[in-house]
Amino acid sequence: MDGISESAAAAARDLRVMFSRLRRQLKEVEVGGGLTPSQTAVLTRLWKEGASSASALAAAERVRPQSMAAILTGLDQHGLIRRAPDPDDGRRQVISLTAAGRRRAESDRQIREEWLARAIHERYTERERRVINDALALLQRLTD
Repeated sequence: MDGISESAAAAARDLRVMFSRLRRQLKEVEVGGGLTPSQTAVLTRLWKEGASSASALAAAERVRPQSMAAILTGLDQHGLIRRAPDPDDGRRQVISLTAAGRRRAESDRQIREEWLARAIHERYTERERRVINDALALLQRLTD
């Protein structure tokens, strides 16, 4: 890589791999309730980003509209979403979370956060946890 130090290239490569693995592990944390990973992803997206159309959700999740329809049907059957006519386009529906959907998304986030906190607590010493926190402060610059 032109103009990039070998240490920066190695750090970028290792960081990408590590974050991919951690993300995969967090997705696999058992939260219960019988939702598929795709349903959980859509539930989380609606919780974080707010109401959306089915086509926008399909594009964001990179699935076919037919697949998104099946995902939304499952969430609807669990009472986690509501559908309402789009005030700007009567042919479309706006998908939003019900109160149960918000509670479920918040609970799922909390379960994953507790899993991660427990894993960090069990696998690292206090000194190592301080190093992790210092490294995270440095990595924050990537997103600022």
